Amino acid sequence: MKKTILGVPVAGFAGVILCCLAGILAGSFFDYAISTILANKTSLGAVFATYGSYFSFCLYPAAGTCLYLGLKKKGGKNRMLANVLLVLACFLAVYYSNSYSGASVRELLGYVPGTSSPLLSVQSWLLWVILFAWVPIVMRRVLDDEKPEKLIAVGAAILVAGVLSDQVNLWLKQVASRPRFKYLLTLEDPMSQFRAWWQMVPNLAGSNDNFKSWPSGNMSIAAMMFGLPMLTDVTKNRTVRRNWIAFALACAFVCLYAYNRIHMTNHFLSDVCSGTLISYLIHACLSRAFLKAAGEE
Repeated sequence: MKKTILGVPVAGFAGVILCCLAGILAGSFFDYAISTILANKTSLGAVFATYGSYFSFCLYPAAGTCLYLGLKKKGGKNRMLANVLLVLACFLAVYYSNSYSGASVRELLGYVPGTSSPLLSVQSWLLWVILFAWVPIVMRRVLDDEKPEKLIAVGAAILVAGVLSDQVNLWLKQVASRPRFKYLLTLEDPMSQFRAWWQMVPNLAGSNDNFKSWPSGNMSIAAMMFGLPMLTDVTKNRTVRRNWIAFALACAFVCLYAYNRIHMTNHFLSDVCSGTLISYLIHACLSRAFLKAAGEE
């Protein structure tokens, strides 16, 4: 069999890396000009910016189901751990969704902090629980538990890489403290505070979101979708063609998300490409490590 990374042959992996590097290089010279051309806030773009991450967060309960089935198949003392990890994975999906999009959902429900009943806030959490409840049900039907070690490795890789990518991204935002394009547009002389991604001013951002442009956190989340081919690779009746289809869907989603982040004036081209690259490399390294430890590489 050909060597694969994240469920696809090395050619697919290399293609993503090259595209990200090309974007970073182009952005290094033309970030501001590209944003000026593409920036154009729309109501549809705002909806996608708010709720698009839901599709990526679905990978958490999917990964939890991999761990659940793999550990359950091994039996014995692993059963309790299987249940705990499935609940944890589902919790992460709800937690991150609420962190990134919770305010918008509460607003839709009519929640006003300090005025509305706390139960209305609880309802917003329950709504996320309902939105993710279908994932374990479907995954239990389509996953193949003939190789429990591989299921555990895939689930652990997606789960750990998702959390690690988020934390690395948050740290790098503080290291760079790069001004966002939407903040620059509020200034009389935007270019006076524009900085390339490598012109870092550590810890300037603090809690000020206006200085958290590089790297893109949402793109780090979007890049989780590159874990899709790993999931299709542990399904029943799996095929190489199915992996490639999952990879193509992930690429399309990431490209659309990247355009949206620039379109909505939240990020520059180098921001979205860097966020994607960092998350992609973390997912690739951890997947290789977990699969090798399970004897599946």
